Amino acid sequence: MKKRRILVILIIVLIAVGIAAYFLLRPQQQSNTLTLYGNVDIRTVHLAFDASGRIARLVVQEGDAVQKGQLLGELDRQRFLDTVRRDQALVDAQQQVVNKLHAGTRPEEIAEARAALAAATATLHNTQLVWQRQQKLGAEQYVSKQHVDDAQAALSRAEAQQNQARQALQLALQGPRKEDIAAAESTLAADRAALALAQRNLVDSRLLAPDAGVVQDRILEVGDMTSPQSPVFTLALRNPVWVRAYLPEPQLGKVREGMRAEIYSDSFPGRPFRGWVGFISPTAEFSPKTVQTTELRTQLVYRLRVYACNPGHRLRLGMPVTVKIPLLHNTPETANTQPCQD
Repeated sequence: MKKRRILVILIIVLIAVGIAAYFLLRPQQQSNTLTLYGNVDIRTVHLAFDASGRIARLVVQEGDAVQKGQLLGELDRQRFLDTVRRDQALVDAQQQVVNKLHAGTRPEEIAEARAALAAATATLHNTQLVWQRQQKLGAEQYVSKQHVDDAQAALSRAEAQQNQARQALQLALQGPRKEDIAAAESTLAADRAALALAQRNLVDSRLLAPDAGVVQDRILEVGDMTSPQSPVFTLALRNPVWVRAYLPEPQLGKVREGMRAEIYSDSFPGRPFRGWVGFISPTAEFSPKTVQTTELRTQLVYRLRVYACNPGHRLRLGMPVTVKIPLLHNTPETANTQPCQD
């Protein structure tokens, strides 16, 4: 009887020791993993045309899934096309001017200048002979002084014409001035810049999706006037997603950006999503009412953002999730920070 009582007491003691050991070891096991609670953040982009005009067409509706670079809508493009054609014509015309200046004087123009100089020289020689005869006749008073003066004036005009022809030939041989070429090239550069701007405005008349997502709101309709300040769509981005959680201040020194994490959702029990810590707020704040932590709600916390790839789009915007961050053997280098594939 006594042996049985001693055996029962021994069993009770062993059970007590086991329970005590469990509770003593449990905090140490829990300290290896940090558990946080949060929600999948709603990331939205307000999409607007980068040009002003009337909306010609919109090709997506609310709820439509879109891919990066997909066409969402277009403005009336006619005036943008007309501007491009006009600026292209100005560039072409100014290019011909620059080409002409670089080519210099044509051989035919130089030959023409040489012929004009030869003609002016011949005229000057003939005028000199006439003036010499009139001067002799005037000295013997066979002609009036007026005839002598007219012959002298004709000689002066012939000399001036010869000098003018000689200068024209020099200009033809030297070609255009460097300053004229530089001015023409500057005008061409300005015309090309105007053409590039017109082409950019033509491209901006089309609205493209900046990333993969879901159209959350369609704000304007076909026929509305719009501008860069007027959003047309609200796009909800869905890959990668990030979870907004709050890190208690005592745990701040254990978590660094780039550490891997696991995200759990009630919709997919036992199927964690791999993620990584992408952002830790540099400033503290009071814990929001919606956050559930074991510490007092008045304790300061730091906003934490955990990124996760979401190729199957199983994590939905606003979904409540649990984030677990391993604290052992979890360095920023081990985190998956590669771009997500949609």
